[in-house]
Amino acid sequence: MEYDNKSLEMIRELSDAFGPSGFEDDVTNVIRKYADGLGGITEDKMRNLYIYRKENKGGRPVIMLDAHSDEVGFMVHSVKPNGTLRFVALGSWNRACFSSADVLIKNEQGKEIPGVIAAKPVHFMTQEERTAGGIPEISGFIIDIGARSYDEAVNDFGIRIGDPVVPASRFQFDREHDLMFGKAFDCRIGVASMIETLRRLEGVELPCDIIAAASTQEELGERGCRVAVNHVKPDIAIAFEGCPADDTFTETYAIQTALKKGPMLRRMDRSVICSPRFQRFAVDKASEKNLSYQVAVREGGGNDGAVINNALEGVPVIVAGVPVRYIHSMNCITSYFDFDATTKLAVELLRSIDESVIDSF
Repeated sequence: MEYDNKSLEMIRELSDAFGPSGFEDDVTNVIRKYADGLGGITEDKMRNLYIYRKENKGGRPVIMLDAHSDEVGFMVHSVKPNGTLRFVALGSWNRACFSSADVLIKNEQGKEIPGVIAAKPVHFMTQEERTAGGIPEISGFIIDIGARSYDEAVNDFGIRIGDPVVPASRFQFDREHDLMFGKAFDCRIGVASMIETLRRLEGVELPCDIIAAASTQEELGERGCRVAVNHVKPDIAIAFEGCPADDTFTETYAIQTALKKGPMLRRMDRSVICSPRFQRFAVDKASEKNLSYQVAVREGGGNDGAVINNALEGVPVIVAGVPVRYIHSMNCITSYFDFDATTKLAVELLRSIDESVIDSF
């Protein structure tokens, strides 16, 4: 496997960027850096960022590329008298990953304050606590930043109600085994694939205009995309995602999103049935070009594709998901192979979609 170092650095910066839902500014700055030169860049009041491909001509069908820039995180709810912090979730979490996790709180001055989600030492547990194995509700957890009082947390550490929080995990790449470790691959690996798609198509004449949107607050109900799709007004769309891999806890026959098997083309989840004709076109194109892909039917989940699909007068959409193990937790695993395979498929689709193809959907 050959690795593009610029792409790897982009993925690292996107993964490490501080950006829970509603606080995507740092992520937006990274996107601007790597989208520089690819076309015009604007933002709206939701902090959605738009990239208008410089080769666009106007008066042609518009293809929207979407990937959400936010990550699941937390927000400080209150400061307790002993200086520890109560918090609420920004997005849906597996609470089993909380205890003893390292986190970063960004205070009003923009300083990142390290903390730990407190794990009660076994020495202080009751016998019932030791054996029950129950996981508290989120209100039962606290973040410890090392402060000893309310005044110290507020005055010395600068903590305020509403400060955002993210995992402190940092990107690592195992080049020998093609494994990328880090946080926020949902959906920063999708953002990376979207930008890389534009990069590989730079200077290439295409049948349609392309507008890419890095949308915000997806983890809180696809809020940014609801604005973005009405701004772009696309004729068709591809939603890039970092989607949950199922290959480490699912029976073999039911695995649909495995690491290093290529993008997951989602047929449906609880929010959307992806446009069947567009889905078939994507599958056929992948087969024609001998590209890796997987097809999945999901009983849960949701994504920006549903918002796009239901917007305007209905927009044909597919979801191209890069498999990510353990999304919505503190540490995730993905692969460069799947990032590259997702990008290759998107490039081939954009080369092939013209007005007549769109009309056929």
